[in-house]
Parts: sequence; C-alpha cells; structure tokens
Amino acid sequence: MIDSLIVFVVSLLIGALGIFVGAKLIVDAEDYTYAIITALIGAIVWGIVGFFFGWIPLLGPLLVFVAYLAVVNARYPGGWVDAAAITIVAWLSVLVVLYVLALVGVTGFDAVGVPGV
Repeated sequence: MIDSLIVFVVSLLIGALGIFVGAKLIVDAEDYTYAIITALIGAIVWGIVGFFFGWIPLLGPLLVFVAYLAVVNARYPGGWVDAAAITIVAWLSVLVVLYVLALVGVTGFDAVGVPGV
C-alpha cells in the first residue's frame, strides 16, 4: 500500500512538472503547486470520463482527451489552443524526464496527470 502511494505521488509530481513546463512556456505561469493541482484534477477527470466513455471505439478516447483539455483550459488562461499547446509541451517534457529516469533505472515509463504517459 505504501509503495503504491509513493509511486502515485512521484508520478503525480512528474506529471505536474510537465504541466508546469508547458504552462511556463505557453502562458508564462510560474506556480508549481497550481500545476500539481491541475495534474491531480486532470487525472481524476481522465479516470472518470475514461471509465464511463473510454470503452467507446474512437469516440471514447477523444472524449477523454477533450475532458482533460477542458481541465487545462479551465485552470490556465488563453483558451483551447493554449490548453492544447500546454498539454503537448507537458507530454513531451514528461517523456523526456521519464526516459532519463528509466534509462538510469529509477522508475518505469509512466506518470499521473499527463495523458498517454
């Protein structure tokens, strides 16, 4: 149980780092705590929408992703295009961090709060 909690917290912090980097580059937001809360809300929304709609071929994953984008859009200024840009930068940032951590054997290749990673 403790191991799962530690993995969740570390994964959440890595996911939040991706959102922080994306928000910093796209809308010049500089609050890591805000990114942590965004990652947590995004993960919860992703999970709930995925549970109810994720099974629908093609449409399900699209609805889940749009729900996640809606969270980023609601939490950061700029609109849907900026939310998409933040998400893309977050995804790429997390991929780099997880690749480096997996390369040195610290963690597996997943993170909470950023979709598809």
